[in-house]
Amino acid sequence: MAEKEKVTIVVFSGDLDKVTAAFIIANTAAVMGKEVTMFFTFWGLNVLRKSIINLRAPNLIQKAFSFLNRGGKERLPLSKFHIFGIGTFLMKFLMKRYKIPSITEALITAKAQGIKIIACTTTIGVMGLSKDDFIPEVDELAGAASYLGEASEGKVNLFI
Repeated sequence: MAEKEKVTIVVFSGDLDKVTAAFIIANTAAVMGKEVTMFFTFWGLNVLRKSIINLRAPNLIQKAFSFLNRGGKERLPLSKFHIFGIGTFLMKFLMKRYKIPSITEALITAKAQGIKIIACTTTIGVMGLSKDDFIPEVDELAGAASYLGEASEGKVNLFI
């Protein structure tokens, strides 16, 4: 039996529209029989974070980041036309109307299809986060070397 083609996606953005695109591509690739890995780093970690303020962060700067950037897939802004949340609300309304899955639904689908979800350890350290700050759907905490190992075998590698 032939090995499955591999697809890797780096999710760097924490913007609703970009994260939605990343999950659409990932879930489509999985439906097409490809082995998919999504590597979340920097603002993309907000998708995987619990929606809480991390007061356990080791220093004041990291606590401030946590306060200002609370995370949670329900809180993602639009990359453009956010307009104090109005644009995001309208986009979510349109997405629902046109049957585009929410981030929560897309994540559930991704896990059901066996898509591997990795959170970047380097960024987790910089932001003063720990494993406890993430949702249970995260398969692994790993660094750039792990991502590069996956990507070097991939036929498709995307950075979103």
